[in-house]
Amino acid sequence: MDTSSSPDWHTLGAAEVCEILKTSADVGLDAAEAERRMEAYGPNVLTRRKGKSAFARFLLQLRQPLVLLLVAAGVVTVAIGETVDAAVILGIVMINAAVGYLQESKALGALEALARSMTAEALVLRSGRTFRLPAERLVPGDVALLRSGDKVPADLRLLSIRGLRVDESALTGESAPVEKRLDAVAAEVVLADRTDMAYASTLVVFGQGAGVVVASGDVTEIGRIATMTAEADELATPLTREIARFSRVLMLAILSLSVLTFAVGTLRGETASDMFMAAVALAVGAIPEGLPAAVTVILAIGVSRMAARGAIIRKLPAVETLGGVSVICSDKTGTLTQNRMTVRHIYAAGTSRDVTGAGYEAAGGIEGGPGSDAALHMTLLTGLLCNDSRIEGLGSEAGVVGDPTEAALITAAQAAGLNPAEAARQTPLLDTQPFDSELQFMATLHAGGYGGPRLILVKGSAEVVLARSEAAMAADGRRVPLDRDAVEAEIGRMGGQGLRILAMAVKEVPADVSGLTPGLLAGGLVFTGLEGMLDPPRPEAVAAVAAFHRAGVEVKMITGDHAATATAIARQLGLDRPDGALIGAAIARLSDEDLARAVGDVAVFARVAPDQKLRLVKALQSRGKVVAMTGDGGNDAPALKQADIGVAMGLGGTEAAKEAADMILTDDNFATIEAAAEEGRGVYDNLIKFIVWTLPTNLGEGLVILAAVLFGLPLPILPVQILWINMTTAGCLGLMLAFEPKESGLMDRPPRDPDHPILDMAMVGRLVMVGALLLAASFGLYEWELALGADRAVARTVAVNTFVCIEAVYLFNCRSLSQSIFRQGLFSNGWIVFGALLMLALQLGFTYAPLMHRLFGAAPIGMASWLRIGAAALAAFIVVELEKAVRRRRDRIAGNGDKAGGRI
Repeated sequence: MDTSSSPDWHTLGAAEVCEILKTSADVGLDAAEAERRMEAYGPNVLTRRKGKSAFARFLLQLRQPLVLLLVAAGVVTVAIGETVDAAVILGIVMINAAVGYLQESKALGALEALARSMTAEALVLRSGRTFRLPAERLVPGDVALLRSGDKVPADLRLLSIRGLRVDESALTGESAPVEKRLDAVAAEVVLADRTDMAYASTLVVFGQGAGVVVASGDVTEIGRIATMTAEADELATPLTREIARFSRVLMLAILSLSVLTFAVGTLRGETASDMFMAAVALAVGAIPEGLPAAVTVILAIGVSRMAARGAIIRKLPAVETLGGVSVICSDKTGTLTQNRMTVRHIYAAGTSRDVTGAGYEAAGGIEGGPGSDAALHMTLLTGLLCNDSRIEGLGSEAGVVGDPTEAALITAAQAAGLNPAEAARQTPLLDTQPFDSELQFMATLHAGGYGGPRLILVKGSAEVVLARSEAAMAADGRRVPLDRDAVEAEIGRMGGQGLRILAMAVKEVPADVSGLTPGLLAGGLVFTGLEGMLDPPRPEAVAAVAAFHRAGVEVKMITGDHAATATAIARQLGLDRPDGALIGAAIARLSDEDLARAVGDVAVFARVAPDQKLRLVKALQSRGKVVAMTGDGGNDAPALKQADIGVAMGLGGTEAAKEAADMILTDDNFATIEAAAEEGRGVYDNLIKFIVWTLPTNLGEGLVILAAVLFGLPLPILPVQILWINMTTAGCLGLMLAFEPKESGLMDRPPRDPDHPILDMAMVGRLVMVGALLLAASFGLYEWELALGADRAVARTVAVNTFVCIEAVYLFNCRSLSQSIFRQGLFSNGWIVFGALLMLALQLGFTYAPLMHRLFGAAPIGMASWLRIGAAALAAFIVVELEKAVRRRRDRIAGNGDKAGGRI
């Protein structure tokens, strides 16, 4: 017997399953056989897979191209004898590696969280006696007993049930508890419809049952999910991929220019040692030492901003990734909806009424009011009293104890003015026939009430209740003929809206009836009405979906719920093409290639199994999409890990989902994703602004060195001065862009193409232009000072201050890469003003402090030199603003509109 390659247990009868597993439904296994099977199959736990060692994971943080650039910068600074600067640079490398290591360590908790989802204890039948054992001791063939409130300890083929309902949302995404039955089902039936099975990690919400263990540990359905989670690809984020490509290009360019500098100098007859130092100086100038630190700081600030809006980021690159998503795959229950079943429609005495309000707060009402309609009153009263559940708490803190569907009936009755305590006092409960999945109804016997001393209230499936009804109740309370055609037409209409429908009926019985019997319930009921309920969409989710559509982001619903329910919610949310739902059975028949073609035209995926969620994410990624996946259950963990960014629910989510995700929503609200996406786009904007600001400096420094070598001149700026410029301006000026407010219209842009280079040609042209301005201004003023008779130290100090001042004014240019700085407001970001003043103070120290003269070879300069530096900086500022104006005008003429709403 090998359960890892077993038949489809849900297709077999209970007796046949027991025969295959060599066990007895009445006796279970004996202790000796259970021990033998424990040795054969192992404990009922998920295997914890061995991963990389801590040291190996730390070293992997150092292989990123951007970090390699920093290492190269550190080696270069060591080569030129600047050990202090080398220590600073290499310190940044270690900090970045440590942050990455800690983030990765948190992610490794996903499998441990799945392991913890297995229940701690189970009630087991062995040798005809009942024992409570640790769930890890269960083996295939054991008979487990289930009670309300129990977590199912392993995958079970059910042997007996009494009103058993199981919440399988953590495994299937099904919004309502599943009513279990004993009949075998077809092989092709999806997991959510295997009503004869109970699966590990799901929760019994009502009733009792017993089942034989058919799978334990890794071969359970939750075990399969753990395996898929472990095997899901660890994807680089769009930002890290772009930075990696950008860094490789930058490294190649720096090495090429350094080699060119060395070659040209030696060909001109310069000594190899001098040219080596010149090449080193060019490399030092061209490497953007502050870029990794800036990326980390900008992302960290994005983390804090997102946290303030209800999104907790577990991995820094996820801050930016969400801003670049092109598709959001969202679970339905609890994310797009309120996860609170609510009566939306009531039909009584031939009249249909809509019900307002949502959740368990009883703040809504019934269209037209309850009035004096006896049939409506009795329908609501039946839903209130023929009920095993209750609502605890008040207002937004209200919660249900029991079945959410029954809680919705209580809320609807309260909205009509019925008081549960008063109704129970006036019509005391005498007997109950619990809901039975075979009978498909529940009944209660009450004293007093409508029309006589004894009253039977019945609620259940519309088909069963109608079959047992011989009449209907009119609005005035009279008994009238039952118009079955009209009721069935209403059932069809409500079903088309995705509503879950319950029918209500009553029966008067003599005063001496003291209990319910099958004969009393076999017929003679008076039909009173129908109640249709739905887990309604969050109002803010509707607005968020509309905002995503304006932003060019597709929203797709992936749920384990039924297609009719899913499409009804999709229509209310305003999803594109909500009527073309693709169900799990159809997905299973599609090849990966066919699925990749199909996903683009579908917005709703229903009755989807966990492995199919993973396939859907991969299919979208194969189309070049940047995918965000939301989820709350353990079944979502593989897809959350595979997605470019996984988003878990903080309130209702399982630990497995949270550990696999990159971002956690503290309010379980889809609208928070939209807010976080806006923050993410702002973060990406600020990163690009920093890159566009910092690279011209590095380019200009490299060009200055190259020009000096080409013309056989002494270096206008020394390598140690280049390090001063790069390290101080990055911290005092560049990092202030991290605090730049979001530009307007962020969510009116289409998502950026993940294959698009990090800088488009317009920005490349701008950085070349600014680099050339820095070359011309610094080299020109350097030569001007020498022509005026200044010594070389003074001229070099002027060149350094020219670089810094142009960088400072260019920082204001970069606050918007397309709009005029005057439209942004010169002083709307106080941090930039502070950074500019701090940089000015540092440059005054650099220029006039004797210590700085000794360390950096600087010298004091006069007021005339400062005026020339200021004029050069002002000219550079005007040139950049003119270039932006020319580009805006060209785009308008070309019909591209305002490029502020396009990709920067």
